[in-house]
Amino acid sequence: MDQGQTSLGGNLCSSGRALIDLYNLSPLLLPPNGLTAAMSYQDRINECNGFDPSHFKSLHIGKQCIGHVKHQFAEELAQWPSVFKVTDSHVVMNTGSEDGAVDFEASSHLLAEINRELVSCGVINQTHGEQYPVKNEFEQPAWLVIDRSAVPYYGIKAWGQHLNGYVKKNDRLYLWIATRSKNKGTFPGKLDNMVAGGLPYGITLEDNIAKECREEASVPDSLIHLIRPTGSIRYCVEIEKGLKPDCLFCYDLELPESFTPVCQDGEVESFALLPVEEVAEIVRDTNRFKSNCNLVIIDFLVRHGYIDRSVTVTQT
Repeated sequence: MDQGQTSLGGNLCSSGRALIDLYNLSPLLLPPNGLTAAMSYQDRINECNGFDPSHFKSLHIGKQCIGHVKHQFAEELAQWPSVFKVTDSHVVMNTGSEDGAVDFEASSHLLAEINRELVSCGVINQTHGEQYPVKNEFEQPAWLVIDRSAVPYYGIKAWGQHLNGYVKKNDRLYLWIATRSKNKGTFPGKLDNMVAGGLPYGITLEDNIAKECREEASVPDSLIHLIRPTGSIRYCVEIEKGLKPDCLFCYDLELPESFTPVCQDGEVESFALLPVEEVAEIVRDTNRFKSNCNLVIIDFLVRHGYIDRSVTVTQT
């Protein structure tokens, strides 16, 4: 079973906006509403886009390139020569089939065993428990699954969902902003979108965003059906562990003034309702947000007229 297209996500896979296309954005123009033009929105975009190809070997399974691994991690994989063939330029995972066909169950099980070994010897930080699909395009079937925590080590594409919860009040726009729990293993204490999460294997876009809304913000079903898909954002950035060539499906949800989000799963420390101008300044002038959340908010600012749509962009 693979993630299917749904009413909340079916039109996002091929026609979504890609902020990586704004890599050469210049200059950003803002309407006369108290904000001043600045180039640091570009800085936020640049922070999520950039890697040195010389640091990586391409990763293949059968005849498919599925990711990129850092040279040091490739050396770790070389401990399993019957599974991984490591050369100067690439790593190939043996499928056990002469024609290169991938056995989903066998390949998933084998990779899970190797990753548990890598966790036990401290190469991979931990096992997360959620399984992510290994594939290059959202619509295609997965070749195998991999534990979420291992994904960046292999440089495999991952998908996530981020939701902007906003309120219109007294002719002004406000955004609900989350502060991540200080106990989170990644980006503790950073600001975040109201709802955000990864997209595991075997759940639809519609079901997953609904689940995340309930768990992270106690959004009732009467509001969940009002969620509006707005596009997708692609970015690719090198991190210490490896590579993140990720895609975020983005959503807007207009909320009534009476609604206050409450976290149910312990991942959020608090929520604050902030004027959109203040959120824009935080994004533009600070690093308080989790880095990919900046992209989601910049996209929101463009779509809602806080960054001029007429700016010339160059695709990269």
